[in-house]
Amino acid sequence: MTKAEREQKLIERFNYMKSFDTGLAKGASFFGGVDEVGRGPLAGPVVTACVVLPENFDVIGIDDSKKLSEKKREELYEQIISGCLAYGIGSADNETIDRINILEATKKAMKEAINAADESLKSKGYPGLEHVLIDAVKLEGLSVGQSSIVKGDANSLSIAAASIVAKVTRDRLMVDYSKNYPHYAFEKNKGYGTAAHYEGIKAHGICPIHRRSFLKNIL
Repeated sequence: MTKAEREQKLIERFNYMKSFDTGLAKGASFFGGVDEVGRGPLAGPVVTACVVLPENFDVIGIDDSKKLSEKKREELYEQIISGCLAYGIGSADNETIDRINILEATKKAMKEAINAADESLKSKGYPGLEHVLIDAVKLEGLSVGQSSIVKGDANSLSIAAASIVAKVTRDRLMVDYSKNYPHYAFEKNKGYGTAAHYEGIKAHGICPIHRRSFLKNIL
């Protein structure tokens, strides 16, 4: 495939994902994509993002964060942050996850991200969020309309943008944690259960950011 052909495919995918959002936003002018990162790791928080893109947003290459290289995610993160109308970040730490379970912690963090994006919009003179597109989760008690979409990060431009913002935010946090807890290779595995991570637990026990509810079989 030539460079021109690859670029054309990226443009076609971008147009598809943008149209997907427009079709689900039900006429809303201000809607946000919502996604989470970090439901599966043994350590660290679950992090969520809500991203509100302008109608003229034209950054090509946005996709599900899991499909992108770290370098590409970092590049797109900066473009999303500078080009969006507003965004919000939410998180739930390991203690919250252990207390209320990972699904409820994810929902709590998603609501936090939505509220933050809504406040950011309003602070800039916009009316506020009218609708949210959420990857595979339905939230109770929202004051705005919502669409829960299976594989949303693979089809929705705004959800994919949120997945990138959440992923980069969480990865940076886990790299910072690795400086305080150097025995688990968090800078590489981001808290997921790699061999090096399990070896660190075996040699040094768990640290304050580990999720005890995820480690019942080895504690």
